[in-house]
Amino acid sequence: MTPVRLARRALARSLFAILLLSTAAAAQAPFTIEDVLAVANASIADVSPDGRHVLVTSATLRDRIGTDNYRYGDPTYVPPSVAEVLLLDTRTGERTPLLEGRRQVRGGRFSPDGSRVALLVREGDDFRLALYDVATGSLYATETPAGRLLSETSPLEWTRDGASVLVALRTEAWRREARARFEAEVKGPIVVRSSEDPFLSWEEVRRLGGRQIPALYDVAANGFRELGDEATLAGFAVTADGETLRLERDITAKTNYEEIFGREIALDVRPVDGGEARTLFASTRGMRFLWSEDGERWVYGKEGSVFAGDLSGGEPRKIAGPERAARDSAAAPPDSAARAARRKERFTPVRLSPDGGTVIATNSEGFWFVDTRTGERTKFLDAPMGGGEDEEEEEEEDDQRPRWSVLAWSRDGGSLYLEEASRTAWERAIHRLDRRTLRRTELVRGAEQYGSFRLSDDGSTAVFTKSAPNRPAEVWTADAELRGTRRLLDPNPWLAARALGEARLVSYLDVDGERLHGVLYLPPGWREGTPLPTVFLVYEEFFDARFNATVALLNADGYAVMQPSVRLERGFPGEAWLKGVTAAANKLIDLGVADPDKLGVHGTSYGGYATNLLVTQTDRFKAAINISGKVDMISFYTDSPRLGTRNIHAPERSQDRIGATLWEQPQKYVAHSAVMFADRIDTPLLLLTGQQDHNVPERTTSEMFYALRRLGKRVEWVSYVDGGHGMPTTTEALVVDYHQRILGWYDRFLKGVEPAKADGG
Repeated sequence: MTPVRLARRALARSLFAILLLSTAAAAQAPFTIEDVLAVANASIADVSPDGRHVLVTSATLRDRIGTDNYRYGDPTYVPPSVAEVLLLDTRTGERTPLLEGRRQVRGGRFSPDGSRVALLVREGDDFRLALYDVATGSLYATETPAGRLLSETSPLEWTRDGASVLVALRTEAWRREARARFEAEVKGPIVVRSSEDPFLSWEEVRRLGGRQIPALYDVAANGFRELGDEATLAGFAVTADGETLRLERDITAKTNYEEIFGREIALDVRPVDGGEARTLFASTRGMRFLWSEDGERWVYGKEGSVFAGDLSGGEPRKIAGPERAARDSAAAPPDSAARAARRKERFTPVRLSPDGGTVIATNSEGFWFVDTRTGERTKFLDAPMGGGEDEEEEEEEDDQRPRWSVLAWSRDGGSLYLEEASRTAWERAIHRLDRRTLRRTELVRGAEQYGSFRLSDDGSTAVFTKSAPNRPAEVWTADAELRGTRRLLDPNPWLAARALGEARLVSYLDVDGERLHGVLYLPPGWREGTPLPTVFLVYEEFFDARFNATVALLNADGYAVMQPSVRLERGFPGEAWLKGVTAAANKLIDLGVADPDKLGVHGTSYGGYATNLLVTQTDRFKAAINISGKVDMISFYTDSPRLGTRNIHAPERSQDRIGATLWEQPQKYVAHSAVMFADRIDTPLLLLTGQQDHNVPERTTSEMFYALRRLGKRVEWVSYVDGGHGMPTTTEALVVDYHQRILGWYDRFLKGVEPAKADGG
């Protein structure tokens, strides 16, 4: 065949391939608001000990419609959230529904021999313990004892012999009391609050949710056995042999202003069959416990040290950490070399081996195996980790190095699974470490994100979720070496018929020269170099290209969406969004993605607050949307009573990063209140709030509406009367309205398209 004929044939093949791709693209429908309601998220509840079966739930946004936000904070209220419950066979791929239709369930645990599944199933207002027989496919719902209720937060732990299931019961009297206490707060008719009360009134209401009765359900006897009286507990467990009960008693004496929902916990143990309780720790403040699989042994970390012990009691053994003299030293601030040396001595426990004999701990040098009896340690991975007060400095120094995390530890203790995640690219790897030889083998590497990694007890089977950039997660299985991977469940096969855009990781420098990353979502069919109206979706840091249905909807309407990262500085958080978001905008303009005259910005909650602050500092954005975000740090400071001290803690110690009380630094509270600078806003602003938002009450956001209206600025405030925090989920119609208003606002001010008038009634 002549070269000319070969060239013609190659050209014909290319044209045919292009035609096929074009036809396929044309066959895909655009992503719609209806699709927002229909996207399903799959969750792995448990894996059978032999790896043969996986318990999975799959739920959509539509499945959690109907929330009663008026009952936010009511200990007796459980918002509706139904799901499809499936048993997947890892060998055949067969899918078996456990329940008819979509039901609300909690928990889901295989028995030690894998023959049964225990789960809580909602019937009316109550939950019942149900046992599913894997071999016969039959489901048996137990009868809760008269005068008792099953707590929706029951632990559902099997004893080692599979004879019993640990649950939490409540009394009918508790429900009446808790409901009446809630009603008294919201309906009165008279509510009195005093500084002499040990707790804030709403904290008293919330604490009622901790009252419960530990109980064992005996499978053979088909009955419940209560293991003690009703008490206020932070948690409880039974050892695998079923002989010892561990109780985390809530002994909090008053409202804690230094920790959100801070509690004082005492740790007790006593025989399951009765007998006197013994206190292991009068207070566990500052401790984070890790327990062995049998519940007999423990480790905890505190102030950079790691301690070990068991239920027999005795003085905890310090197995890693600095000497007390070094910890208590009040000497002059150390230099950089001294700080580095100190970080090496500070350890954080990460994972305890199933038998409790070894704990994985990290310090500034890497990951270590530490013997819980002798304290002997062996480093198995060079991967610096944050270590306390110098964590921010370390993060800056090592922000280009991969992050490592422990995914699973085989039950026999011989294999450790580790995930390596790049901080500069969408690249992840899973490694298997041989505990004896410390030899590490890379099993997989790629751009996919892995989640809910589970290893069967016999070590034969791994189950996990996996998602490609800008695609929902699917459920997969593989052998112990992650070979022979097979997809068990695609919860959204219909998405193949939808046109979804591409996601890219974008690197850029902020105005301080700091290297940041953001996630760019491009509309389907975008041609390189064609500037687009671009929406910046702001919060704090973004890196992973997780699927976001609202972003997909904006893409379908022709918008590029950028999730830019910012570097927040304690004491001066307001500057971060100006520095980071505008730098990201410059980068996208330089790349030919963003049209500089068609930039929009929005965010939810802290992102809504960021949006409002941002538009007081720049007029580059032609449209902005604040969704459930505060605008006044002063009025917000002591607001949101149903969240206790959360909104006081946020500026003083956590997310808002002001780092002082209102009375210590009043000027910073003013400087970070967008409403104080409303006269500088020239960007048309849409405010979306829920009247029943008890996280960021809409009254603080409404201040911006009245301020801008007084100043003659362009502003619109949409209040969802039954709505809560963020997107309203009381009805499907409200979800549709919410998305239509977001699209309409951007269409109006970025595209010049006047939308059809939405029904405001």
